[in-house]
Amino acid sequence: MKNLIRWSLALAVIFTALGVGSQIPQAQPSGTFSVCSEIAFAPFEYEDKNKQNVGFDLDLIRIIAILRGFKVDIQNLAFDSIIPAVQSGKCDLGVSSFTITAERAKVVDFSDPYFDANQAVLVNAQSGLNAITAFKKGNKIGAQEGTTGADYIDALIKAGIEVQLKLYKTYPDAEKDLANKNIQAVLEDEPVARATAKASKGVLKVAGIVVTDEQYGMLAAKGDPKKLIAAVNAALKDIRRAGIYANLYEAYFGADVNLDRTGDCYKDLKPYLDRGTLAGAQAYAENLSLCMAGQQYKKP
Repeated sequence: MKNLIRWSLALAVIFTALGVGSQIPQAQPSGTFSVCSEIAFAPFEYEDKNKQNVGFDLDLIRIIAILRGFKVDIQNLAFDSIIPAVQSGKCDLGVSSFTITAERAKVVDFSDPYFDANQAVLVNAQSGLNAITAFKKGNKIGAQEGTTGADYIDALIKAGIEVQLKLYKTYPDAEKDLANKNIQAVLEDEPVARATAKASKGVLKVAGIVVTDEQYGMLAAKGDPKKLIAAVNAALKDIRRAGIYANLYEAYFGADVNLDRTGDCYKDLKPYLDRGTLAGAQAYAENLSLCMAGQQYKKP
């Protein structure tokens, strides 16, 4: 018995020194999981000219799946339907530029933050409005249902700012109304507003930024029953360490990026992802950043 105790203590010391046993290994998720996203929020999630679902968020979750050994089935769902679908089990993960909020965290579990964002005031370029005058009395401000942009406008109204909030099913619907001068401004996440303004070829412009210090997280059912949040968090660290995150960021948010290139870039470079390896993911992200900026890149 004493010898057994000595051996147990010796093994404990050895394992501790090696870093083994400091954490109990967690079971890794396996199989295919449904990922629900609203494919109408470029450059995070959108459809390219080849009808492929693409974007920063979707590349990120595809690479997370590669690194953690599972597969994802991306499904297009209305934004305000995703959290209820995750709660009911229809969707395993919600990946759709969700800002982490205390209210949402009451009903779902969030991953670690993967993106920092603020709100932006998008106006018609011919209106002459700025980020202040866009909110003058009587003006109509558009936002998508269920978003933090809508929440922010609602809070302004409750605080006595006499604007009208007009809600839309999608942000593209709001942007179309803005282009047609039916509303005076749209409040939406800054990267999306900038991409929209660029794509509008001078019709719309970003009038200013509202600093809201938001952070995006991926979400799963409360309690993380399929251990997906733990897998996402671990993979996010690996993705940053491997330089993949920096290259994906440059691919979608770099100064010279043209989202019209996405279809050709994704078609040419997807075989890197199909390899299902870290090296393949690194090559994909690195070459995507070049391709989206119109630079020479290497095909698989």
